[in-house]
Amino acid sequence: MPCLVDDMKNTVDNAYAGWPERLFVIDKSGTIAYAGKQGPWGFNTEHVADWLKKNIGPPQ
Repeated sequence: MPCLVDDMKNTVDNAYAGWPERLFVIDKSGTIAYAGKQGPWGFNTEHVADWLKKNIGPPQ
């Protein structure tokens, strides 16, 4: 079975990966109010939900 492996510099991953995955909150003026860490390991929906509750309040 043919198998391909990326090189040590991650050339293929860097060229084709969906990067970066991040969560952002943009305020009414268009300014970034919250910027999550780069994914996939920094992609944390619970963290942004906690930020929203703290800064905006619970959903109504």
